[in-house]
This record gives sequence, C-alpha cells and structure tokens, in this order.
Amino acid sequence: MLNNHRFQILPPIVKNLLIINVLLFVATGVLQAPIFNIDLTHILGLHYWKSDLFNPWQIVTYMFMHGDLMHILFNMLAVWMFGTHLENRWGSKRFLNYYLITGFGAAFLHYLIFHFHTLPNIPVGYQDLWMQESVVVGASGSLFGILLAFGVLFPNTLLYLYFAIPIKAKYFVIGYGLIELFSGLSNNPNDNVAHFAHLGGMLFGIIIFGYWKLKNEYY
Repeated sequence: MLNNHRFQILPPIVKNLLIINVLLFVATGVLQAPIFNIDLTHILGLHYWKSDLFNPWQIVTYMFMHGDLMHILFNMLAVWMFGTHLENRWGSKRFLNYYLITGFGAAFLHYLIFHFHTLPNIPVGYQDLWMQESVVVGASGSLFGILLAFGVLFPNTLLYLYFAIPIKAKYFVIGYGLIELFSGLSNNPNDNVAHFAHLGGMLFGIIIFGYWKLKNEYY
C-alpha cells in the first residue's frame, strides 16, 4: 500500500538510520582509544562465515558500520536523498524491510562470489587466511538497493553528476551498476571496495520488485 500522507523531509526510518550510523561511527572512534582498546569494526563488521570472528548478528550490524568519515558522509547523504522519497511513497514498514533485505543480499552475494573465486595476487595457501581476516562494513549494499528502487519509481527524474551534468535517474542507475560490474570483474587486488556487495543490493532489489509484481502489489 502506498503512503498518501504529507511528504516528510526526514521520515522516521531514514532519520533513525542516520542517527544509528552516526552514533556507531562515533562510538567506533571513541572505543579505539587505548583506555578502552575495543575494536567495534571486528565485533559488528561482517566477517566471512568460515572465519572464527564471524557472528550471526554481523549480518545486520555491518550495515551500520563505516570505515572513515567520507564513507559515512557519502552513504548517509545518499540514504537521505533517495531513501526519503522511497519511505514517503511506501511507508516506513515497507521501506525498512526493503533496506534490510537488500543489505542481506549485498552481504550474501559478496561472500558467495569470494567463496567460489580465487583472489588475484594472493598465494593459494593464504586465501583462507585472507578470508578469515577480511571484514565488510557500510550501508552501501542497501544504498544500491535504494538507488535501484529510485531508478524504477522515478526513472525520468534528473540527477546532476558533479552538480553540473544532468542525467535521468534510470540511466544513472544502469550506468552505475555497469561500472560496479566492470570494477568487480576487474578484480584489482588494490581495490578494497566490495563491488559485488553493491551489485547484491541491486540484485535483491530487482528480486523484490519482481516479487511485488507477481503478487500484483503496488510499488
């Protein structure tokens, strides 16, 4: 069911997502101080399921952790810009479900790819060690799900690349997805961006829209 209430600039789920992410980012920095010596990234970030550091709650908590200031600023700005429109259209419950499911999908595809794929420039004997120590953080998977939804629901809305170049949302989403696919397939060993997590968010967004269409639900 669509939400017919007055448009809110900061709807409740988006607002709480921003608050939780910022609080955890600040807490991560504070707790890293020698007096505490607690690494929240290793506790709440998502580890490979065969890692000794993996815990089930990480499938959720990794979405609220970020690596540095630019990482959280970019993600939260985008969640606010695009997520606000989705929550106003769908309502809070559907938006939150979509956000979490695309986040789960991002994590699933990321580690599924690396489970079956040999990493470049890493000796075979060190593959398992790398996977033991790797950790994924960030809202980017859910964000790419949000971008996919925005492109589907508002395809002709003009976005401005670098605040100057106009491009329709549908082309922006398609182009961004292709860039992520190319970057993921390039398999650059110096690239620490989880491109397949981004694609996982988009893929599960497509699956959700397909499910809604099969059930003849409005979106």
